[in-house]
Amino acid sequence: MPYSKSFPRTIKGSTYPQWEEVLLSDEEEKQVDRQCRSENIRIMRECIEDAKKIIEDTYLKRYQSDLVSVGIALFEKRGSHVVYWKENKAKEKFHVE
Repeated sequence: MPYSKSFPRTIKGSTYPQWEEVLLSDEEEKQVDRQCRSENIRIMRECIEDAKKIIEDTYLKRYQSDLVSVGIALFEKRGSHVVYWKENKAKEKFHVE
């Protein structure tokens, strides 16, 4: 099922907007998924590096599980979700049309 998002379009002379549905093609959706995945991997690597620094600065035990736990916590705070990326792509298409 393709991703879809509805956006309001202002109609001249009308108080109420007309809602238009924007659908992403299969290729657009796959492209967004690839971009999102690559960006999330980059962010996760940054989070692990930040976690290493935090562990060193705070003298936490240098167990790998601590590093991974801190990295995951940071990633969950920073990580982008696929829906956010798809919504942005749909918004781009809406403004172009």
